Amino acid sequence: MFKKSIGFLKSVWQELRFVSWPSYVDLKEGTAVIIVMSSIVAIFLSIVDGVFGVAIRMLFKWI
Repeated sequence: MFKKSIGFLKSVWQELRFVSWPSYVDLKEGTAVIIVMSSIVAIFLSIVDGVFGVAIRMLFKWI
């Protein structure tokens, strides 16, 4: 079982040599895009939540 684990790790290491890793600039740009898009989605969901919250409160006032 130990030999199988070592063999697996060796094959993983060999496969990692073929991976095309992103450059520092690509990594920085990708991170910036994720942060900006996450912020936009968070703001949008906060607005939608606020609108639905007001709508539900108004609905329960009338009932």
